[in-house]
Amino acid sequence: MGISLDGLVSGLNTAELIKSLMAVEAIPQNILQNKYTSTQNYLKALQSLNTSVAALAELGKKGMKPDALELYTAKSSHESATVTVGTGAGATQLDVTVEKLATAQQLVTAPMTAWPSDPPVLTIKAADGSLKEITADSSSFEDIVSAINAADAGVQATRIAAGVDAGTGETTYRLQLTAKESGAAGGFTIFNGSGAVPGSELAATTIRSGEDASVTLWKGTPAEQVVTSSSNTFTDLMPGVSLSVTAISTAPITITVARDDAAIGKVAESLIDKLNEALEFIGSKRTLTTTTGSDGKPVVTGGVFSSDSTVRDVEQRLLNAASAPIDGRSPSEFGISITKGGRMEFDAEKFAKSMAADPGATQRALTVITTRLEEAARISSDKYDGQLTNKITGQTSLSKDITEQIANWDRRLELREATLKRTYSALEVQLSKLNAQSSWIGSQLAGLNSGNSQ
Repeated sequence: MGISLDGLVSGLNTAELIKSLMAVEAIPQNILQNKYTSTQNYLKALQSLNTSVAALAELGKKGMKPDALELYTAKSSHESATVTVGTGAGATQLDVTVEKLATAQQLVTAPMTAWPSDPPVLTIKAADGSLKEITADSSSFEDIVSAINAADAGVQATRIAAGVDAGTGETTYRLQLTAKESGAAGGFTIFNGSGAVPGSELAATTIRSGEDASVTLWKGTPAEQVVTSSSNTFTDLMPGVSLSVTAISTAPITITVARDDAAIGKVAESLIDKLNEALEFIGSKRTLTTTTGSDGKPVVTGGVFSSDSTVRDVEQRLLNAASAPIDGRSPSEFGISITKGGRMEFDAEKFAKSMAADPGATQRALTVITTRLEEAARISSDKYDGQLTNKITGQTSLSKDITEQIANWDRRLELREATLKRTYSALEVQLSKLNAQSSWIGSQLAGLNSGNSQ
């Protein structure tokens, strides 16, 4: 009698059997995949830390510049004068009297219904003597205005409605011509005609002349001096100090430039904040996590930086750079101190008091700390031979190697699975043959038994 089968000759669930065997075969690959995942997590953490430390190095590099702490604030005694400070400024005070504001030259023609010549040819002579010839497409005011404005001659033209001609009833217009730049340098003369020697000067009324702004320094003293500007801004009136005026003054306006201790404090605070950003990231990647294992017991897992000596070296180098003494004095004297938790702290109030009491020593201390942090961060994150960079390169190479090993296992497992399938298929074929033989023998025996019984 034949064997009872459930879809297979052997009665075995060979698909599940092969799947189970392949699960055992794949254990080494699973270990590699877990290793790849942990390597990638570690690599990403290193890259993030490297980015943070590199940003600290860049901030330190800016802070090392000679003028990095040469920060000043300025004010004036009157709202009509605005003072701005830049590189090269220094603490000082100056009295200025605004005598005149800068104006842009402006002319306007008499009312007319049409331009007297067609097509009109005009020549604009700039204050420096250069000539610009302009020919309009027609004698219409629209074309004349368009031609002048397109000529880039330093003059802006505008058509102004001027009523109606009493005799003809036609609309009349005036042509207004305004220098684009204020001051004497923006002045111009406009002529009818062209050539090296243009024709007659255009008949127009001067609404205002182009004049320079002027201020008087130390007015009423033997040192009295007049300073002019083509605009209402006097650039670099003093080194790194510019003055903008909006009104004439009858009394002197006092300009005061003083060291900006608050801005210098912000430089220090930004540096410490950027340092703590890196230190806090390291701390977050050391945090222990507790999970429940398959046996129900707690499993404690360390962060990716828990036992990393490279990261520990980077952290210690940065902390030493920020907390080591300067000329025998602790940074805490200047408001920069290390906490019990191994982080840096900036005390703005203490820093401000130190700046007020001894600005030279305080600025020097900040410069020293900045220089040391820049060096420490650069050693760690330099894109060519930084400590973290080298570690990242090694982990990237390891990750690539693991990826190749996993791919090799894919091919190996694929071949193994194919071999198992062939083996079990051959087994089914052999069992099928044995089943057939068993059935034949059984039928023969049944026939013999039947004959004997008769």
